[in-house]
Amino acid sequence: MNSPRVKVAIRCRACGEKFVLRGRREKGQIDTGFKQCICNNTLDFEIEELAL
Repeated sequence: MNSPRVKVAIRCRACGEKFVLRGRREKGQIDTGFKQCICNNTLDFEIEELAL
């Protein structure tokens, strides 16, 4: 069974760039496939779940 899709806002704390993506909630975490910002930051993000 597919898990429900959620809309997520990801903001890079290094450069301030913001990405809005859709992902799936699995095992209490949201998986969007997002790996790194355009500034090469891979660790420091603010993640917020949005209403779909």
